Amino acid sequence: MDMLLFELQKNSATPLYEQLYESIKEAIISTKIPLGSKLPSKRKLAQFLSISQTTVELAYGQLLAEGYISTKPRVGFFVEDLESIPLVETSVATPLSPQQQPQWRYSFHPGKVDSTHFPFTAWRKYAKDIFDVSSKELLSLGDAQGELALRTEIAHYLYQSRGITCDAAQIVIGSGTEQLLPIIMRLLGDDARFAVENPGYSAIPRIHMKQVIPIAIDDDGLRVEELANTAANVVYVTPSHQFPTGAVLSMKRRAKLLKWANAQAERYIIEDDYDSEFRYIGKPISALCGLDQNNKVIYISTFTKSLMPSLRVAYVVLPPQLVLAYRNMFNYYSCTVPRFDQHILANFMHDGHFARHLNRMRTIYRKKHDVLIESLQRYTSRVTVFGEHAGMHILIRLQHDKSEQQLKALAQAHAIEIFALSDYAFTTEQQKTPTLLLGFGDLDEQAIPQAVDMLMAAWSIKKD
Repeated sequence: MDMLLFELQKNSATPLYEQLYESIKEAIISTKIPLGSKLPSKRKLAQFLSISQTTVELAYGQLLAEGYISTKPRVGFFVEDLESIPLVETSVATPLSPQQQPQWRYSFHPGKVDSTHFPFTAWRKYAKDIFDVSSKELLSLGDAQGELALRTEIAHYLYQSRGITCDAAQIVIGSGTEQLLPIIMRLLGDDARFAVENPGYSAIPRIHMKQVIPIAIDDDGLRVEELANTAANVVYVTPSHQFPTGAVLSMKRRAKLLKWANAQAERYIIEDDYDSEFRYIGKPISALCGLDQNNKVIYISTFTKSLMPSLRVAYVVLPPQLVLAYRNMFNYYSCTVPRFDQHILANFMHDGHFARHLNRMRTIYRKKHDVLIESLQRYTSRVTVFGEHAGMHILIRLQHDKSEQQLKALAQAHAIEIFALSDYAFTTEQQKTPTLLLGFGDLDEQAIPQAVDMLMAAWSIKKD
């Protein structure tokens, strides 16, 4: 081929070999150098452009690595067919600007936790101890179900606090409910027909692209008689503290739900026990799984509320028959939680720090809960509180002429983050009375009265 005169800027900050590489690549893409053409030898091109042979060698090497050219030993370099090149840069996409996070003056987010009282000193000690050459075996992949040490501690904890008798072999560790649910759904098969609480929080509709069946909630929790009249064979429930309404599934309905599951072999209950640790009046509500005598309940929970959302440790307790199916189906699987993190948590639990932390946080959240309720007492003529006594949020019904979403927008305009009950609904029915969630986990106890007053002012609600 004829020599192409490439304009190389010797005073440029861009290295000469990179300029030459870009020039030849552009010439190949624009077909100025035809397909199959032989390129000049490194020596000839170096002489022609008055550059070093090393510069040409580096440029050819990059073109060769990216597939623009090929080489034949003792013959030379040849232009490759563009269709065989995996990537041809034709344009540069406009870079996306980072998403700006809103700056809230007060956040009533129901999923946020108190980060001020996290036991950093104890956690740091266990982290320091585990990151040592004596733990070098943790650099390798571990058990697909998660570390036995952590699964053993979780089994202990569930027996003592939730009345669940299970073996560590039944537990699978994952990085979140959203990651474990697809596993459960695969175990249950493609024919599974899912029912969910309405309103409710479940990742199933987002994971399971097929239609889910919404089941109404009342003061006693899931309406089991409504579930029985559907084609569903799997139901996702939060019986100990329904999210977001706060309803507790009554004992009568628990019995009915277990009876429904026992009626057919393919029926299962997925119990999400997301914040069972925090109850402020009376005894803790027993887990539905603890009442199950026929291996029909799949129990799932996380350490999101009890420790920290960023820990990304969740777990599922599978009935024995599904454990065997899991091992057959996911024998290639690697646990999604780092082994070091699992052992830090296991040691933290084993030495009693987790139990002490829960007791401390229960007291702190109870105080915040009580201050929030007390602050709302000044607005009782237009505000009704319900769903209290457990968890890290309450609900309020308002006597107001605006809709839930309009009230939410008004709050946000005053830099207050809040969520509406309709944000968690699977149907588009309008609430007769606007209902909103007030999470208090991340609020400073001293700031709660002012936060409530600002919220009510945004809604033009005056004190009684």
